[in-house]
Amino acid sequence: MTQDSWNAVDAYFNGVLGADDEALTHALEASRAAGLPAIAVAPNQGKLLMILARTIGAKAILEVGTLGGYSTIWLARGLGKGGSVVSLEIDPHHAQVARDSITFAGLSEVVEVRQGPALELLPLLEAESGPPFDLVFIDADKPSNPDYFAWALKMTRPGGLIVVDNVVRGGAVVDPAGDASVQGVRRLAEAVAAEPRVTATALQTLGDKGYDGLMVIRVET
Repeated sequence: MTQDSWNAVDAYFNGVLGADDEALTHALEASRAAGLPAIAVAPNQGKLLMILARTIGAKAILEVGTLGGYSTIWLARGLGKGGSVVSLEIDPHHAQVARDSITFAGLSEVVEVRQGPALELLPLLEAESGPPFDLVFIDADKPSNPDYFAWALKMTRPGGLIVVDNVVRGGAVVDPAGDASVQGVRRLAEAVAAEPRVTATALQTLGDKGYDGLMVIRVET
């Protein structure tokens, strides 16, 4: 199997099952035009996030790492009636691109993009004492994954989900001497394994984003 094969399979299923429309295309094109890195989730993975949100009846979703708002739109489409998404983005340029695309998608009333370092914003968000989150999607700097997980666990309801992107790193996750991103994923895996309040698994993925994977964590208590 080659990258071309993976791309073709993704294109087939995305075409047959539907994973694109004007708003999503706009978000990707706006991100590209604004010079953002092409690291948004793949269309089928975005749709998976939407399905997970709908499956658990999510009304409160937290996203750590907005980028251009592509995954944010998918998450918002998974909300139950009266729900909302809070998305955290460190880069002010990225945050504005995301806000514009979210407005274009007609979702500005249910999505709030907060700009700043997530590890500074998360304590403020917790202090607001709103309802616990039903789903948290973590897709930001990988060395901070263990810290993001710790905050997500504090703020996610029992039965809720925490999903972490890019945990396979092209297979590099198995290298104990890997780079800072690999070390962040490995420390995350160790923290999750040591946490009795959660059940988790990791899935390898092949597709138009290459070889990577997701960690899916269910909060039990």
